Order: sequence, then C-alpha cells, then structure tokens
Amino acid sequence: MTAEEISLRMEKRYALFGLFFAFHNRLQAVGDSFYEEITCKQFFLLACMYLYADEAPTAMELAGTMGCSRQSVKEILNSLEKKGLVSLGIDEKDRRKQRIYVTEKAKSMAAGYREKEAEFMRRLYGDVSEEEIECVYGVLTQMEKNLKKIHPSSKH
Repeated sequence: MTAEEISLRMEKRYALFGLFFAFHNRLQAVGDSFYEEITCKQFFLLACMYLYADEAPTAMELAGTMGCSRQSVKEILNSLEKKGLVSLGIDEKDRRKQRIYVTEKAKSMAAGYREKEAEFMRRLYGDVSEEEIECVYGVLTQMEKNLKKIHPSSKH
C-alpha cells in the first residue's frame, strides 16, 4: 500500500506517524546498499563527527546529536574502529573522557563517495522545493522539541 493510499484510509496525523517508520526503514535499506564498506548508521555517525570542528566528540555527545543511546553509539564505534575508520583517544584535559577521531582512511573513503552522495541527494529531493524542505525541517524540529517535553528525562 502506498503512502497516498494509507492517507486516504487513515487520519493524517496517524498516517504521518506511520510514514516516519516506513520512511526510516526504506532510507536505511537504500543507505545500507549505497556504501560498500559501512552501513547507513555508520555513515550517519561519521557525518555527525564533522559537526564537531573544535574538539573531537565523546560517545555521549554523539548519542545526543544522533538521537540514540550511548550504548548504540558504542556498538557503531566498535565496528568503525575495527574497520580503521575511527580511533579512540583519552581527552587531554579530562582523562575520564574518551574522544573519537575520524581517521585518514575514513576521510579518503568519504572523498570517494562525494559525487555519488551528491547525486543521491539530488534524486532524493528531486521534486521538493527549498521552501518545502525548510517547512518540513521546521515541523520535524518542533516535533522533536515536543518529544523532549513528553519524555524530559531522555537526553536525546
């Protein structure tokens, strides 16, 4: 059943709620087939690493950025470390913290996918206007804030 057919049979708020899950599953399946060396979740973690330009992040910081648990991040990091795509190091200022660093191997791999990634983004957003992208981003950002109000003890 298509998203359009579901929306005709179900109240839009519920249809949209379900669409989030279906979209996530499809996006992950496409992402997992996109990269030869890594999974979509591993790619997302590596992409999030580049948001930390001033200082390499900790697993806890990445968990907050990615919206998942520290344990999930640690599993992904272990896999990426085995592949030589990240390295872990002790924070120089606070020895209790462990920082995560992107390796040269990961940077080289990322460079090899740049054109393919750009083409994927062009196709994914093909018939979507910049205004629609801004609108959806705003709606999802507000919904994320609402989720944090519903479950305030969540650190994600």
